[in-house]
Amino acid sequence: MSGPARRLVVLRHAKSAWPDGVPDHDRPLGPRGLRDAPAAGRALDPPDLALCSTAVRARRTWDLAAAEWDAAPPVRFDRRIYEAPPARLLGVVRETPPEVRTLLLIGHSPGLEGLIEGLAGEAPGNTLERVRAKFPTSAVAVLDWNGADWTALAPGTARLTSLTVPRGERAPGGAETPRGEQP
Repeated sequence: MSGPARRLVVLRHAKSAWPDGVPDHDRPLGPRGLRDAPAAGRALDPPDLALCSTAVRARRTWDLAAAEWDAAPPVRFDRRIYEAPPARLLGVVRETPPEVRTLLLIGHSPGLEGLIEGLAGEAPGNTLERVRAKFPTSAVAVLDWNGADWTALAPGTARLTSLTVPRGERAPGGAETPRGEQP
């Protein structure tokens, strides 16, 4: 494929809590998620644009990750990302303006894994097998490709260049709350 280099960074939301009586869309991050979301931000270079699910756990992941950068890039919260199958996620990604070179997509399992598997025409070592086996919370997959604009992104056209799972550290004394957070 020809065109400028582009990068799609796929981030699964950080670990959520399961409070009684709270609808799935409204579930907050749990203690581990509050630690891991900032670690994800530290592991990433700021994108040109972020697309994020409207679910509370995804929005909070974005907030904590973006707080780790000098300046947060623009973000668009899109309800279509919540519980989306891979084809819908690809449709949302294809709406990205052509001037965006690096896009961050924050969403949910299993749609994200399916999107990664479908787009990755190649991957180093066992990277793709690791995505298939488990794409855990806070996992970050990086897909590189070339194209005139985002509408050209299609199954098999990207290279899965990395898969990482950033984890935050417990505070001294075993507390799981990052600085500035109240349990």
